Amino acid sequence: MTVQHPYVISPEYSTAVAYFCMEYAIHQPLKIYAGGLGYLAGSHLRSAYHLKQNMVAVGILWKYGYYDQVRKTDQTMDILFQEKVYGFLKPTGIKFTISVAGQQVWVTAYYLPCETFNTVPLFLLSTDLPENDYLARTICHRLYDPNPETKTAAAILLGSGGCRLLEELNWQPQVYHLNESHALPLAFYLYNKYKDLDKVKKQLVFSNHTIEAGGNQKFELWLLERMGFFCNVPVTEVRALTATTGQELNLSLGAMKLSGIANGVSLKHTEILKSIWTTQDVCPIISITNAQNFNYWANKEMYEAHEHGDPQGIRQSKIKEKEQLFEWVADQNGEILDKNVLTLVFAKRFTGYKRPDLLLHNMERFHALMTNVNRPIQIIWAGKPYPADYTSIGIFDKIVNVCKKYTNCSVLVGYEMKQSKMLKNGSDVWLNNPRIGHEASGTSGMT
Repeated sequence: MTVQHPYVISPEYSTAVAYFCMEYAIHQPLKIYAGGLGYLAGSHLRSAYHLKQNMVAVGILWKYGYYDQVRKTDQTMDILFQEKVYGFLKPTGIKFTISVAGQQVWVTAYYLPCETFNTVPLFLLSTDLPENDYLARTICHRLYDPNPETKTAAAILLGSGGCRLLEELNWQPQVYHLNESHALPLAFYLYNKYKDLDKVKKQLVFSNHTIEAGGNQKFELWLLERMGFFCNVPVTEVRALTATTGQELNLSLGAMKLSGIANGVSLKHTEILKSIWTTQDVCPIISITNAQNFNYWANKEMYEAHEHGDPQGIRQSKIKEKEQLFEWVADQNGEILDKNVLTLVFAKRFTGYKRPDLLLHNMERFHALMTNVNRPIQIIWAGKPYPADYTSIGIFDKIVNVCKKYTNCSVLVGYEMKQSKMLKNGSDVWLNNPRIGHEASGTSGMT
C-alpha cells in the first residue's frame, strides 16, 4: 500500500508532514478520543484536507475506545469498556514487529479513507493480533490506560511503530509533528537512525497542550529503558540529550530538548510554558492559538442569518437547536426543559481545575438562581472524568444528586461528539470557568 491524497497537493503546503497524536475526535462513529487534544487533532485533519496539505496522520486504534459513560441504578455515573467495531476502516495488510520490553510485538495498521470524513490519510496502529500474546494485545485496548507499563508500551507503539509504518509505506516526511509528548519514542527512533541531534531537530516539532502534571508526565528512567522507550539509545546519552539528572524523565522536557521548535496553544499558556522551561535550554517556544474546523462544527443556518443581519432568523435557528437538545435531555433524564428560558451549559472533560461544580459552592445562591421565577434559568452539565479520577467522578455524582431536587437542571452521560455539538448549538450561555493559568486554550469548547 502507498500513501495517496485524494487531491492535488497545494504548492503552499507541499512540505511532507507526519502528524502523531494519541487521540483523534473526527466523527461520532470513530470513538478514539478523550477530550480537547483529540478535538484539535480531528479538526487538524479536516482542515488539512480542505487546504490540500501534504500531511499524513498516525494514531492508535483503541479496541475499547476511551470508555462508555453510563449510569448506575441511582443515576450516578458508571464506566463501561465495550469493544468497538468499525466497518469503515480498511486493513492495510501491513505487518511488522517492534520491540517492547525485550519482546517482539506484531503491529498492523488500519486506514481511514480520506473521503469517509473528509480528512487527510489517517493510519491507526493495532497490536490486537493472534500472533501476539494477551499482554501485547492489550497495548491498544484502552486509551490512557493508567498502568505505567501499558502507557509506556502505547507510547512506543505510537512513536516507534508509527515511524516503522511510514517506512513500510515508503513515505518520507520532511517534518514530524508531535501533538503532545506521547509519541516521544519517535524522537529517539530518529536519533538512533541519524546519530545526529541537529538533523532530528530540523525534522521535529512539538505542541504542548497543558501545564497540568497529568499532561506532562514523568516516568522512571529504568522503566523506560526496560520497555524499549529509547530505541537502543543508551541511558547515559538520553540523560545528556534531555538534561535529565534525576531518576525520572519528563516527556515534555524531552520533547522540547529534541525538537527544533515547540508551541503553546494560547498566548497565556505560552507565557507560562516559557516561565517553566526556558531555564532548561529548550527549543524556541512560540504561541499558536488552538482552533476548530469551521466547516464541521459551525451552525451554518445561524451564521447565515447573522451575516444577513436577520435577528429573527438567528432566534429561529437557536429555538430549533434547543428543541433538538431538549428532546435528548428528556429522553435521557425525563426532564422537559423550556426552549424560551435562558439555558446555561457546562460540557467538557470533567476535572478539578475546570471547576464543573463552581456554581454549587454557595448552595444558598444556587437555590435562589434555580427558583427565581422572574429571571428563570436552566442548566445542563455533561462531560467525562478520567476513569481513574475518583475525585472528579465524585464531583459528577454530586451534581447528579443536586439536580434531582430541581426540574430545571440536568446532567447528561454519554458525552461524545454528537452530544457535544448539540449542547453547543442549543446553549444560550456556555460556561467556561477554569482556575486561572490552568486551562491552556479551552479547545473542545471552541467547537
